[in-house]
Amino acid sequence: MPKLNDILPLMFDFVTAGESHGKSLVAVISGLPLGLEIDFDSINQDLRRRQSGYGRGGRMKIESDHIDVVSGVRFGKTIGSPVAIIVENRDWANWQASMSVKSNEIPEDRMKKVTKPRPGHADLAGALKYNTKDIRNILERSSARETTVRVAVGGFAKVLLRHFGLEIASHTISVGEVSLPDERKYQFEDLMAIRDNTEMRCIDLALERRMIDVVRAAHLGGDTIGGAFEVIAHGVCPGLGSHTAWDRKLDGLLAQGIMSINAVKAVDVGAGHRASRILGSRLHDEIFFAREQGGFYRGTNNAGGIEGGMSNGCDILVRGYVKPIPTLRKPLKSVDILSKEAFDAAYERSDTCVVPAAGVIGEAMVAIILARTFLEKFGGDSLTETERNFQGYREQLANF
Repeated sequence: MPKLNDILPLMFDFVTAGESHGKSLVAVISGLPLGLEIDFDSINQDLRRRQSGYGRGGRMKIESDHIDVVSGVRFGKTIGSPVAIIVENRDWANWQASMSVKSNEIPEDRMKKVTKPRPGHADLAGALKYNTKDIRNILERSSARETTVRVAVGGFAKVLLRHFGLEIASHTISVGEVSLPDERKYQFEDLMAIRDNTEMRCIDLALERRMIDVVRAAHLGGDTIGGAFEVIAHGVCPGLGSHTAWDRKLDGLLAQGIMSINAVKAVDVGAGHRASRILGSRLHDEIFFAREQGGFYRGTNNAGGIEGGMSNGCDILVRGYVKPIPTLRKPLKSVDILSKEAFDAAYERSDTCVVPAAGVIGEAMVAIILARTFLEKFGGDSLTETERNFQGYREQLANF
């Protein structure tokens, strides 16, 4: 039996292409309505935020990411056709021979073949799957460098959502054993305020200093360290997603989006794993009604803004748990795929901690999923049509 998406195309979709050391990264976005004014500065700012954060490595000093839009936008606004964007790789200058798309013969020593898989990477599983004895064919695409252009796509999704009053922010909630308490004592505006002026993007500056200390200690020890980030979507209307089919549930879609980020190994929505330890009488968010507060509201938000696979009008709260990245200066054991001889995994330039950057990527994935479900509900070939559909729904809610 065909799935819904096989019958009805996704209202907002994208595809990316490009390798870590290739000429550029590319994305094609479909489904944006005509007439949406694009904020290029905010998209490029997100790309800079992805590159920053304490614990980032040498590659971030080489690249200076920004988007080049080559189709789908005219005079600063979308025209309803697919939007194509390019992010150039400045490091390409050092890899033109070994990553050439042409079949020109080059000396073996310049091909930069890789036969030694690194534990924790896609290297060995990908080489076995694709039957290749050059692991570079795998690692170039599996690299987290691909998330650069996903952040750009998420930037377009944010522009759409922002037009309808929906904002997205992220913050670091833990690094190693250093963690914020579960009780949330901050406002969404506080998270927006730390977007650009803290090294770890932690709401608690004293805790941030401790986070920096544990990252520094890991780096000095030749190791890496993980942690967790939280993404909050504010101003979400109720009714995005659906309870009618397993693959349309909003929490399932968000979980897939967050899990698709390199190094993320677990996802929470709302109370998440803590919900398994709380009595139902303490967990579930009680419902109240007051016309002056906009109608129905909840006293708590343990559900993370999603009930029955649908947004319920509260802030959406999603957490991603990031493993320590597996490229580290402390050698790990592995086996050469050609000689089958054991070796100590080699170190390439790398990060010590990527949690703040992962949060920015998390924002992008949440924005992409929410834009998709938003347009699925309100549709529209033009922004005017989408606005009309959205306003009609708001009036329906007000009169419920």
